[in-house]
Amino acid sequence: MGNAQLISLSRQIALQRQMDVVAHNVANINTTGFKAEQILFEQYEMPVARDRTFPNLDQPLAYVQDWATIHDLSGGAMVQTGNELDIALNGNGFLAVQTPAGERWTRAGSLQIDNAGTLVDLSGNPVLGNGGPIQFGPDESGITIAPDGSIASSAGAKGQLRIVEFANPQALVREGSNLFSGGTPGANAGTRVMQGHIEKSNVSGVSEMAELIRVTRAYESIASLTQKQDELRRSAIQRLGDTNA
Repeated sequence: MGNAQLISLSRQIALQRQMDVVAHNVANINTTGFKAEQILFEQYEMPVARDRTFPNLDQPLAYVQDWATIHDLSGGAMVQTGNELDIALNGNGFLAVQTPAGERWTRAGSLQIDNAGTLVDLSGNPVLGNGGPIQFGPDESGITIAPDGSIASSAGAKGQLRIVEFANPQALVREGSNLFSGGTPGANAGTRVMQGHIEKSNVSGVSEMAELIRVTRAYESIASLTQKQDELRRSAIQRLGDTNA
């Protein structure tokens, strides 16, 4: 009975982790360029523990373990905004931005120009070009961004966005503010820039809410089973006590 409770507990812990992931996806359903997460589980067989109460003796005990969290890097819907500083990346690339912790990668293309004339993301991180941050003068206008990331304004060419791609994007580590770190950035192999557009989150609200309901019901079902096991244990102890008396 104790083994059954431990197995149930392992499943509850896994479901709680899955609930956290789903809730995080739902919370970012309207975040520009957000990429959903999915969690993978595996069966973990205890190397020593055995249960001999089954008809076939020496049965191994297996528990639920959350094995990994993966990024869903499928594209989100492209929405036209008409804003000259909004860009969407059509392909597998990421924008490079400079943060206090170093270079980071993002798909969020809602850009702006700060008070110093630097092109930045919504968190104020400078967006990097091939030659570093991109600067604009106070009187410049008519900003255009070509499909290859080349930027020009009324003052002429301003540089080219640094767009990177990854041979193994699952090696990226998600950070706050819709940023990723890690991985080995490579040259842009085919990602095109769409000016005047943004990429919406790839989270499906209907699917995530259905998954949230499924996980909640599974958690409640296991909690009910655990409670029944506790009641059986108390009843068994009480009967043994009455017999010994």
